[in-house]
Amino acid sequence: MTAPADEPQPPVPYGTPDAPRIAVRGEARLEVDPEIARIGITVAARGTDRRTALDDLTRRNATVLDLVKSYGEAVERLETGGFSITPELTKHGRGERVHRYHGRVNVTAELADFTALGELTTRLADLDLTRVDGPWWALRPDSPVHRKARQQAVHEAVQRAREYAEALGTTLAALVELADIGAENAQTYGAPQSRMRSMSFAAGGGEDTTAAPLDLEPQRQTVYAQVNARFTMAPPRL
Repeated sequence: MTAPADEPQPPVPYGTPDAPRIAVRGEARLEVDPEIARIGITVAARGTDRRTALDDLTRRNATVLDLVKSYGEAVERLETGGFSITPELTKHGRGERVHRYHGRVNVTAELADFTALGELTTRLADLDLTRVDGPWWALRPDSPVHRKARQQAVHEAVQRAREYAEALGTTLAALVELADIGAENAQTYGAPQSRMRSMSFAAGGGEDTTAAPLDLEPQRQTVYAQVNARFTMAPPRL
């Protein structure tokens, strides 16, 4: 049974002889310097009673936060991610007896000044029972690099379609569809691309043994963008 003449007809996926379609993919791959770096800081404490462990953890956590905040505008974000006080039971003997308590606080810092990052990382790692993980290099979510990659992918799709049309001795007529297939792949939170070796140091006593700042080399970031595009073209003479 044929549809009435005035009823809309479904689109023809592959075009018609009078308006042939051409489908292409445009891709872009940019390598750029990172804009920010994140480090994870774990502050630990332990004691034979809960109050002692908690007091030590509170003091060390305050020391870490004050140190990070002392870098002012170089630190764009400072967040506490988790806190715990855990009892450790004795391995021998009857009954459940607590041998000691372990405390832990997780802090994340985000910096845009990479010179300050090397110095801060070294000073943090020199604190008692403090572990530093990272850095994780990344671009900001609103970085103009993402826009540039998307535009470049579109330009490549148009250029590729034109080259196919020229190979047939014709030209593009109209854009039918442009689909973003979501292939932009800048670094996201929690997905490290590059990290420095984890460190856990205890500060020495007596003479001043301040460590020299770490010389960190930022890892370049790769941003991808991909689009699918469909065009119509003038009928070629075959």
